[in-house]
Formats: sequence, structure tokens, C-alpha cells
Amino acid sequence: MLLTPQSQAPRSRRRKTAAALLASAVSVCLVAASAPVVPLGVGDRLFPYLGNPGYDVASYDLSFTYPGSNSRPLRAVTTIKARTTADLDRVNLDFAHGTVDSVDVDGEPAGFSTAGEDLVITPQEAVPDGTWMRITVRHTSDPVSAKGRESGWVRTTDGLAMANQADAAHRVFPCNDHPSDKAMFTIRVTAPKGLTAVANGLPAGVARSEGSTTWTYRTHHPMATELAQVSIGRSTVLHRTGPHGLPVRDVVPTRDRKALEPWLRKTPAQIAWMERKLGRYPFETYGMLVADASTGFELETQTLSLFERELFTESAYPEWYVESIMVHELAHQWFGDSVSPRTWSDLWLNEGYATWYEALYAEARGGKPMRDRMKAAYGASDGWRAVGGPPAAPKAPEPGRKTGIFRHNVYEGATLVLYALREEIGSAAFDRLQRAWVGRYQDGTASTADYVRLASEISGRDLNGFFKGWLYGEKTPPMPGHPDWKPQAPAKQGAPAPGAAR
Repeated sequence: MLLTPQSQAPRSRRRKTAAALLASAVSVCLVAASAPVVPLGVGDRLFPYLGNPGYDVASYDLSFTYPGSNSRPLRAVTTIKARTTADLDRVNLDFAHGTVDSVDVDGEPAGFSTAGEDLVITPQEAVPDGTWMRITVRHTSDPVSAKGRESGWVRTTDGLAMANQADAAHRVFPCNDHPSDKAMFTIRVTAPKGLTAVANGLPAGVARSEGSTTWTYRTHHPMATELAQVSIGRSTVLHRTGPHGLPVRDVVPTRDRKALEPWLRKTPAQIAWMERKLGRYPFETYGMLVADASTGFELETQTLSLFERELFTESAYPEWYVESIMVHELAHQWFGDSVSPRTWSDLWLNEGYATWYEALYAEARGGKPMRDRMKAAYGASDGWRAVGGPPAAPKAPEPGRKTGIFRHNVYEGATLVLYALREEIGSAAFDRLQRAWVGRYQDGTASTADYVRLASEISGRDLNGFFKGWLYGEKTPPMPGHPDWKPQAPAKQGAPAPGAAR
């Protein structure tokens, strides 16, 4: 993806007569009748209509105006700068669950229609291959989920947060909603007086007017749409310093600030712990967004991980468990955020490694041996594969269920693959592999095939046969070094329990 595009003069356009301008105005909301509009996709096995061919997005500029109620639509403007990779007489964006008021392409009105969950845009002139284009969509963004479709917005007790993984960002804003097309983000949020808005990245300005405030944030690294985050509520933003002077900011309900502080202050040490394993933290800031909402998960939104308030206030959770979940989301900043999956079938690399470090931390802080955890996982693995598919070939989710692919097979089942790999190639090679992975593919995307090639390179062995069984087999292969480990008869398995980390 091109991250620092050079400026380019607008494409030359023939002079239009007044009659042509009038015709254009009349037809602005119509698409050409020469061919039917259809939803497109980039061919993802699990989400065939996510993403769109023909262009690479370089940047998003998102502007939201919050009306003061989380049951009413927000007014929004989304501006996308992208470079075409084909001649385009139409441009498809992923967008659903909002009303489009107008679309401009390079400052000129464009026609638009819908097909499935695509917004199909017809510019006045075709956009040639290799050209920069700027698309501006004025629309609404509805925080109330449509029937049978989970929204990307999370309604909290006092506002909103986002949870777009895996396929819900396009229910918040128009986008190329696939992790293979990462981009830079500028996010502006206007909210009534008394509320605070925070988003991914670092602050880039605050503008106050009578009755409202506009906050602006910018990312310093490319980000997948599924990792976008916006928090609006009666919140307090707390600041502290992490390793190497890293800015750490947490966003919490103001009334819970004192109760949450003992947990929040653990983050800098956890970042230092991860850095000893992997090297420098990959982004410009980090912190936790604690939301008073019931989601059933925690989520690694880039630079600002989303957590349920109950994780920290429920006394039944032991301290080591809560800390290990914090580390799970922190580990995702390397695995899943900095190195994003090329396709959603590569999800096992995100969740497997995040669960790996969760388990290592639980072993270090809670005395919970990883070996015992992996032995139990081995016993259950055949059942997980039967229900959810092998780790690198998960079964498709139900339509509209953004959490549908997050089953045991891509959590503990994927961590089991990593454990088997360490047993197969040795701890030293395994540690080199992890560092090489997050270093080589930082700020980019990578696939399972990339991982297999790198593992073979680092270990000096052809590991294709090893990975074929562990990643794609219907049955779990024998565990290297543990011939006594036996699979159990498959039992009915579901999704991770509520509160599970993602």
C-alpha cells in the first residue's frame, strides 16, 4: 500500500455546457443503466463480499457529529484518498446501515446506488488506472443494530465505542472493509459539552464552540478498518509514561477512575515485559478503553484496546487472570494490528500468538503452567476442529455475525500449533521466528504461507509437511515430544465464553 502519495494535479476534464451541467445535476443519484450494479469483494474465503478490487486506500478522514443520544444516528462525512489499480467506471465501497446524502469524486458530484452491502459510486468520468482519486461521502452512521446484523458501534451506558471486528466497520462508515487494505486515519468527533471523545492515534487538535467540542486524532501507522476506535462518553483520559517515553493513555468512565487505577497502572510494566520478548512496541501510543457495556469480549483496537468494565470490577476474577487478558490485547498490537492478516483465514496467527502470550503471562504471574494448559487443549483439539474447522481453514460464520469466526480452534487450538512448532524446532529458533515475523511484516499484512516460509527459513528445515497437518488437518497430529498426549472424543464446542479476549 502507498502511504505517502505524491500530490498530483486533477485529471483534465472537458469543458461542460450549461445543459450538460443540468443533466448531471438531475442524474446525480442515478447510476448508469448500461450494466447492473453488483456487490464485489476481494475473494476472501470467509467473507466473499468484503473489500473491493480496483484501488488501494491511502487514507481515511472520518468526521462524526454525535447528537447527544446513542439511539440516534450520527451525522458523518467520510473522505477516502485512494490510488486506482485498474480503470474504474464504478467504484464499490463497503457500506450498510446508514443513509447516504451525497457522494463526490474529486470534488464533482457522482451517482450512487446500493448492491448488497456495497455502496456503488459512478463518477462523471471513468477513473484511469494509476490515478489518485478522492471520494467524499456525506452520510449517517446508525448506532442501533439492524435486525439480524451486528453493528460496529457499541452502545455504552453514557455513549458509544466501536467494535468492528471482523466485518462491521462498513456498518459505521464507507470503507474498503478488509484487513489487506490498511490505511492512515484522521478521525474527528464533535460531541455536546460534558462529553469526551477519543480515537486511535494521537491528539491533533481540539476546537471548542458554544455547546460542543470537536476532537481530532491521527494515526502514525497504517491501520485496518476493523481496528478503528471511537469513544464518546462521560470519560476521563488518564496519562502515564511507558518504556522509552511511550505515551500511555487510558479512557475510563469518570465515576470509575479511582477503582480502575490499580489495573491501569500495570500497563507500562506489561509493555516492558512484551518488549523483552519481541522488541519495541510498534505504535505511537497505547492504552485501555474501559467501557460500561456488555459485549462478551475484549478487543485489540489499534493503540486503544477495548475492555468491558466488568472484567475489572467483578471480584470473582483472580488478579492473574485479569492481567493475562490485558496482555492478550496488548500482544495483539504486534500480532494482528502491526502485522495484519492477509485474509481472515489467517486469523489463527493473531489469536494464537495473543493467547500464547496470555498463557505465558499466566504462567509467570499466576503459576499456571503452559504445559498443563496445552495438554488440556490437545485433548479438546479434535472437537474444536470438528466444530470450527482446522486453525488455518476455519468454517464460515453465520451471515451478519461479526464474532462468528472466533471459536476455540483459532484461540487455544492455534496456540497448540505454536506449542507444537516450538517443540519441533526448539525454543531458540522459535524465539527468533517471532521477532523476525513482527519485524519483517511491521505495518503490513502477511499470510499463513508467509509464516510457513519464514519458519522454514529460520529453522533451516522444510516445515511444509509439519504445518499441513497442524493447520489444515481434520485431526490433530501427534504432539512432538509428548507421545503420551491423547485426543479426547469430540464433544460439542461453542464459541469462547462471554468475556473472552479477541
